[in-house]
Amino acid sequence: MRVVEDIIGKEVLDSSAKVIGKVKDIEVDFETRTIEALILGKGGLSEGLGLSKGETIVPYEMVKKIGDKILLEGPIE
Repeated sequence: MRVVEDIIGKEVLDSSAKVIGKVKDIEVDFETRTIEALILGKGGLSEGLGLSKGETIVPYEMVKKIGDKILLEGPIE
């Protein structure tokens, strides 16, 4: 999926423009061909080495805009 390739690796910002992570993976509903959620990694050296276990799952409905970065509509709980 080309869209997936374009989104993975982008920084994700909450509504106050605070970076909350980078897109590590995407949940896709293959029946409806829609994105269900973004899976974010915390970033940093430990993530690059595969040592970080911290993930945040963001429902796709929270995405406000996708450009160079991904902007969310509200804070992550």
